[in-house]
Amino acid sequence: MRIGLLTEGGYPYVGGEGGVWCDRLVRGLDRHEFDVYAFSTGQAQEDAGWVELPPQVQRVRTAPLWVAEEDGVVHGRRARRRFTEHYGELAAALCTAAEPGTAQKSGTAQRRGIAEKPGTAEADRFANALHGLAELARDEGGLVAALRSEQAVRALERACRAPGARRAAREARVPDLLTVADHLERALRPLSLDWYEEDGLGAVDLCHAASGGIAALPGLLARHFFGVPLVVTEYGVRLRTHYLTRPDASPAVRSLLAAFHGLLTAETYRAASYLVPGNAHARRWQERCGADRAKLRTIHPGLDATPFARVGEDRRREDREKDEEREKQERQEKQEKQEHAGPHTLVWLGRVEPAKDLVSLLHAFAEVRAAEPGTRLRIVGRPSGPEGEAYLGHCRALAAQLFPDEADGPHAVGRNPVSFEELGGPGAETTADVHADGAVTVLSSVVEGFPVGLIEAMFCGRATVSTDVGAVVEVIGGTGLVVPPRNPRALAEACVPLLRDPERRARLGAAARARALELFSVEQNVAAFRGLYLETVARTPVRRPVIDGAGDPQPFAAPAEAHIPGHWTEPTPRAVPTWAVETPEPVTETVR
Repeated sequence: MRIGLLTEGGYPYVGGEGGVWCDRLVRGLDRHEFDVYAFSTGQAQEDAGWVELPPQVQRVRTAPLWVAEEDGVVHGRRARRRFTEHYGELAAALCTAAEPGTAQKSGTAQRRGIAEKPGTAEADRFANALHGLAELARDEGGLVAALRSEQAVRALERACRAPGARRAAREARVPDLLTVADHLERALRPLSLDWYEEDGLGAVDLCHAASGGIAALPGLLARHFFGVPLVVTEYGVRLRTHYLTRPDASPAVRSLLAAFHGLLTAETYRAASYLVPGNAHARRWQERCGADRAKLRTIHPGLDATPFARVGEDRRREDREKDEEREKQERQEKQEKQEHAGPHTLVWLGRVEPAKDLVSLLHAFAEVRAAEPGTRLRIVGRPSGPEGEAYLGHCRALAAQLFPDEADGPHAVGRNPVSFEELGGPGAETTADVHADGAVTVLSSVVEGFPVGLIEAMFCGRATVSTDVGAVVEVIGGTGLVVPPRNPRALAEACVPLLRDPERRARLGAAARARALELFSVEQNVAAFRGLYLETVARTPVRRPVIDGAGDPQPFAAPAEAHIPGHWTEPTPRAVPTWAVETPEPVTETVR
């Protein structure tokens, strides 16, 4: 089949978000053809270029979201009237809609304390307005200029001042209206693209949006114009991400933008044939935002286990023998009778940023070091932006304060038990090398989505200690220890027993590797999407005309009933009254 892959800031760009799993998916489904429709997020991303594409990618079409490309069309009176009507309907939906996950209570419900489900009036109004703007852009052009015009701001102002508008919308001032109108113009830029033609998205059998939000807009329009089914994958729910942004905006701006993204999410969930959350955490958010449970299919991200096989399998026996030999030598030298005579290493691997809470990890390691004097801590990762640079400097200073350089004697050089390294350096060429050097892998985050680094440690057969955030519990599944976040003492109390018990570490590591190979390999990910694609297309009526031997279309080849959802070929049993089923009693007796 031919699949239209929709991405935003990801595949096929180098280093794009979600580009790795998209590339693995495309390469794994080598029997299908792919057309990639990608949004870029900046000039730097476009300058970095694309990854090497496999032969099954037939076409790539890109569009920038960071710059407005006007077509030079100026609307006439009729087109301006159409734009005002549709944009006004969209603005009215934003001003009257409730946020997803909340409930609107009316008279009786308020008195009884029962939350009613939000009505569909705003959702239908939003969808009709969205489709109307797309049809205007397709017929007349000039939509970008119209969205940037004073006409759009005035339509938004009228909707905010109209009866029935929410209080936050009524309180919007001119700067707030300008901010919202600018955001809507950026978000609605995909409506003006030339992708919605018979030889574009109309030629694919299925659209697969690699994320929700703006990336799914072309899929919504392909479904509207051509009936193409849509599948949406969300490893992180975009609506939740929006709620966590713009904390300094005014209440009116936050309310209107939350309404827009909420209605866009609701329309995406309604129109999609299937929604694919990457974990249970994302699935719960989708259900909270109104997703139909019957459409949800959880497919975990797939990672390539090959680079970690030599650590998880080949090195396990070798590492155990080396540990035993080292412990034997040190017992003889120091004449210690402890089982844990050799030094042990804790490993942390990831991006250095405040959300990873390395401060709590360092305080926890101070308690671990007090209980196990030979323990080391390797922090491997690069800072993410200026904030990460400042946070890394703070962590280095804290480590120097908590662990002054230790020396065996007055004439020896000391060594800090905490090392800060970057991936690719000596002894840390790959993530597999880092995990191979460690006895226990630690995750100390306070905010985490899907912990890919934790799965890599599981592939390596390493025991793990993690904080209970995001999808950690779902990933670990009983093969590691989980503690509350921001609790250094609990983190230390989980690490020390593992350091003292190598047999327990080996058991947990083996169970973790088996679980990772079963649930989080790229093979299971590709197989799950292959089945989902086939199921989606099988449930979709034939859209293309049937051609006869001479190349002429056969207009009546597909009956009208083919467009009716469900099994229309099976006769529906009719209800028959009981009096017609029972044998009637004779009115008169038979005369013999």
